[in-house]
Amino acid sequence: MPTIEVGRVCVKLNGRETGLKCVIVDVIDKNFVLVTGPQKLSGVRRRRTNVKHLEPTEDTLEIKKGASDEDVAKAIGRGKKADAFKEAVLPKQVLVTA
Repeated sequence: MPTIEVGRVCVKLNGRETGLKCVIVDVIDKNFVLVTGPQKLSGVRRRRTNVKHLEPTEDTLEIKKGASDEDVAKAIGRGKKADAFKEAVLPKQVLVTA
């Protein structure tokens, strides 16, 4: 099971969006991915992110590569995970380093 794949739900580890959940929309190369929250749902903007700044979860969404924010929001709604995306979590790695 690849941990960095399109549709994988992750938690941001660094920056102003620390602790917020996001979804991988595209894999750019072995070090960078394109993620989105989407902004209206979880507060994470669509942006390129280093994979070292993400903690993958076991959850995945059925989306296509390069899906729009609306498509991601619909997939979250289908999975009944909208409430989980709105709450921030404290990532495991932050707990270890803090």
